[in-house]
Amino acid sequence: LERELEVNVGLKIDFSPTDHFKVFGRGELHIAILLENMRREGFELQVSQPQVIFKEENGVKLEPFEEVTIDVPSQMMGVVIDKLSKRKGLMVNLQPVQNYTRIIFEIPTRGLLGYRGDFVIDTSGEGIICSQVIGFRPTVGEIEKQSWGSMISMESGKALGFSLFNLQERGMLYIGAATQVYEGMVIGNVSKGNDLTVNPIKGKQLTNMRSKSSDEAITLTPPLTLTLERGLEIMKGDEYLEVTPKNIRLRKRLLTDSERVHAKRQKNKA
Repeated sequence: LERELEVNVGLKIDFSPTDHFKVFGRGELHIAILLENMRREGFELQVSQPQVIFKEENGVKLEPFEEVTIDVPSQMMGVVIDKLSKRKGLMVNLQPVQNYTRIIFEIPTRGLLGYRGDFVIDTSGEGIICSQVIGFRPTVGEIEKQSWGSMISMESGKALGFSLFNLQERGMLYIGAATQVYEGMVIGNVSKGNDLTVNPIKGKQLTNMRSKSSDEAITLTPPLTLTLERGLEIMKGDEYLEVTPKNIRLRKRLLTDSERVHAKRQKNKA
């Protein structure tokens, strides 16, 4: 990291006596490039959810805002406007440009974190998005980002196709059959908002009336392959992105279900 500071002028690092570091960069892509370089050099690390930098003036807490210009096919602008509005975006202009519709939003930088991946999916890759910082403004409170929950493994071992076949009906999986998992690892997302603890290593129970030779073939939906950029976008505040030279995984900060339940109770009491 010290060597990187010598050549990467946009990077700032807050070193501490422990093995925790605060890394300040110019955005998700900037941080993702640093992480990719580190994993290629053989480092293993855990990354917390990216956050924007706040500042305070005259007792008022301020956060950065950006002007976002979006060009999308007209039939797709509805979902784009809906999602950016939920992220505290304010639409300031809308006009047709040839076969596209140009939409201009003013939105907190917090609202843009994690949105670009959704934008590509919502527009089927046909949309164009660019943004520029327009200054600091008073904070706008909590921002609604994700409507899904995490699918968390309750056991350690090798994931089995039988379990994943039943789990894929609940949401999108991040792993395939025969993937090594551990307790507290996030293996997918749940369509509904609450987290779900599951057992991905549970096999099919065999009886006298059923044998392996008579099992029907099952078809698994291809899992979502986690990349550094996508992982930084979809991770939650109580999760880590685990980066190693061979794997990129999501995990809960508290690995066991009992620890997470206890922490939730303490938070509710506070």
